[in-house]
Amino acid sequence: MELLHASNESFDSEVLQSPQPVLVDFYADWCGPCRMLAPVIEEIAQERSDLKVVKVNVDDADAVAARYGVMSIPTVILFEGGQAAHQLVGFRSKEALLEELGL
Repeated sequence: MELLHASNESFDSEVLQSPQPVLVDFYADWCGPCRMLAPVIEEIAQERSDLKVVKVNVDDADAVAARYGVMSIPTVILFEGGQAAHQLVGFRSKEALLEELGL
């Protein structure tokens, strides 16, 4: 699947109303660990057709970041049925990320 980007305006429709699980990467362009995680997130998006993958720039979508208590980035949250099911903070390898999220 393709990697999508969500804003304050599109987050609910892209993530909360999705019929399939959604992996959301909260990031910022200036964040070093976020840049390290970006290729991992892109790889997951390309490999997993059962999962929707969405990136949220915290500088642009500050209301969404605040709603989910994102204080440190990168933060990855797995949403299932419109609810935040799992949350991880910091860089992880693809294998570790998928394992910790139960994917």
